[in-house]
Amino acid sequence: MEHIPILQMGEFLLVSIQVDMHDRLAMTLQDDLTNRIAQTNAKGVLIDISSLDIVDSFIGRILGNIAAMSRVLDAETVVVGMQPAVAITLVELGLSLPGIRTALNVERGMSLLRASRRLDSKENGYGRAKR
Repeated sequence: MEHIPILQMGEFLLVSIQVDMHDRLAMTLQDDLTNRIAQTNAKGVLIDISSLDIVDSFIGRILGNIAAMSRVLDAETVVVGMQPAVAITLVELGLSLPGIRTALNVERGMSLLRASRRLDSKENGYGRAKR
């Protein structure tokens, strides 16, 4: 069975989709990624879709599901590299992808995840000096 590699970078997971995404592969990615978040206690997921020229409604829903499942597991999702045609298609299909943040490239996406983690740390009191 075909799998998309999931790389760990510190407390984040990086997924770079470099193949044509079909329904079964999307479902496998959803399962693999959800399991990996739970195993590694990842705090963020970055999904690079720059190689995808086409995204149908099923793949769009899977991306939304991944974000929702990640959120339940305390990880944020950032999708990077969306082609203009993909963005147009998603909007035309009425898919707003709630819970997914987007960035133009991997570098900006990682910056979003890091900034979000810093915010979480401050809100939870981890960033405060002890008195």
